[in-house]
Amino acid sequence: METPDNANEASDEAPAPTGIAAQDWVTASAEPQYRAAVVDLLGALAYGELAAFERLAEDAKLAPTLGDKAALAKMASAEFQHFETLTDRLTAIGEDPTRAMEPFAKALDDFHRQTAPSDWLEGLVKAYVGDSIASDFYREIAARLDSDTRSLVLAVLDDTGHGNFAVEKVRAAIEVEPRVGGRLALWARRLMGEALSQAQRVVADRDALSTMLVGGVADGFDLAEVGRMFSRITEAHTKRMAALGLAA
Repeated sequence: METPDNANEASDEAPAPTGIAAQDWVTASAEPQYRAAVVDLLGALAYGELAAFERLAEDAKLAPTLGDKAALAKMASAEFQHFETLTDRLTAIGEDPTRAMEPFAKALDDFHRQTAPSDWLEGLVKAYVGDSIASDFYREIAARLDSDTRSLVLAVLDDTGHGNFAVEKVRAAIEVEPRVGGRLALWARRLMGEALSQAQRVVADRDALSTMLVGGVADGFDLAEVGRMFSRITEAHTKRMAALGLAA
């Protein structure tokens, strides 16, 4: 997954970490509920990376040129490396990666089934818009995590190159056929709604994760900050739509 254009970067320097965010994993994980929340988070991320790998591999079959096919295959490989990094981490802290991922499989599978692209361009927009919304959400949470887990999460959210690739291809297609822009804009708006709903469902279904998010453990968000968080994610989405040449 990725936030390719860093559309949600804060302009001001981030304050120094406090509380859990200033601790390492060994110290922070002594709190059972925090540990459970992190296991949930890593499990959700790992399954997301595995799904991204599968989707990019499928999208490669729709690629119009051999060069495009190779580019997507390379990006799929990067997603799988992220998946392995996360499962290795789960194993290292004494957790079963499969068990950690299982609670999130249905929600993510449902999301991908409900947002199956009908062509190559819709697939590019989905990966760019949908994955970036998820990445923004995880980056927001990462700011509240212990230093070791935060570094890991941010590393697996690194750009695989798909963002710039998608922007180039979509803008070129719109230049050739401007009417394509309207269809893709509607598609991206649908993705935005589905992705936010999915994120909310995932958190609501997992007690430890939702408790951490709203400040029950770690330095979470209060309810007002949750609203601001989703406002920041929406603003970043609007910037990405502009980069694609689409109306938000």
